Amino acid sequence: MMGLIAAILLALSLCADCFAVSACSSVTLKDSSWGKVLPVAVVFAVVQAGLFLLGWQFGDLFVGFVGKLAPIIGFLLLLYVGGSMLLSAWRNELSHRDLNGIRNVLIGAVATSIDAFSVGVSFSMDGDSAGDMVLKAIVLLFVTFLTVIAGMKGGSYAGRRYGRGALWAGGSVLILIGLNILFKFI
Repeated sequence: MMGLIAAILLALSLCADCFAVSACSSVTLKDSSWGKVLPVAVVFAVVQAGLFLLGWQFGDLFVGFVGKLAPIIGFLLLLYVGGSMLLSAWRNELSHRDLNGIRNVLIGAVATSIDAFSVGVSFSMDGDSAGDMVLKAIVLLFVTFLTVIAGMKGGSYAGRRYGRGALWAGGSVLILIGLNILFKFI
């Protein structure tokens, strides 16, 4: 039972940025139907859990690489998405780079999953068993899936209600998350 509780707490901490990115990037979605939201949630969840397990599987090989480049990669990806949102708000274009296209969905999913990869590497260094990692990955998959759904539905609502102001706020939050990632590791 404690293993499940620990896995849920780990998943909640790892997918907080998934919630923020999905909420901020969804402020321009006019249609937040399940047909739009579910595929994005699946991609985020699979990338998050997949990179978590990949980090664990190849922890020894990636430990030096992750420590040096992961914060920069995460920052640049979030800067791109957040900067695009701010540029669209400035130009008064409410159909900017959101989570409508597969390219932007993948950028958002990878940007928010670099920390999961790093955590997987650390679990590899700690010698966690395959069984423990599978439990953690399954919980991470489901929690991320639910978090992204909540973020997209909430972000879409905020965008419809607050319009361009929500776009300014969303872009700014994504850039701040990117800066936090960058400066946390410097």
